[in-house]
Amino acid sequence: MKSRGGYRSHFELGIAKSLRQKGVIFEYEKRKVTFVPKPRTYTPDFYFPSTDVYVEAKGKFDKNDRVKMLLVKEQNPDLDIRILFQNARNKIYKGSKTTYGAWADRHGFEWSEGSMPEEWYKNGRK
Repeated sequence: MKSRGGYRSHFELGIAKSLRQKGVIFEYEKRKVTFVPKPRTYTPDFYFPSTDVYVEAKGKFDKNDRVKMLLVKEQNPDLDIRILFQNARNKIYKGSKTTYGAWADRHGFEWSEGSMPEEWYKNGRK
């Protein structure tokens, strides 16, 4: 963990460094959202208080991640949750024709690839 400055991945660390260089105020894994079944807790990676936008940074986006994101979105329709993929062209599973980006489109998640669009932390909701 220390080699990544407390972040869970080098991708998240790079995002945080970029945001800090731009002077963007953000929270990292501070907010918690409860969802069911069970109940469980989802901790979004980044939150921008000035725009009320949550951003989930994903390198790998497995079935458990996809199910969790759908449940959280369905049960918390007031939250603006967006996904930043390291590579949106990755397939959701080996042999699938569906990419991460296509999955996000199909399920109504705003997403980007590689770097975070400025509008996400400056303007908030569209």
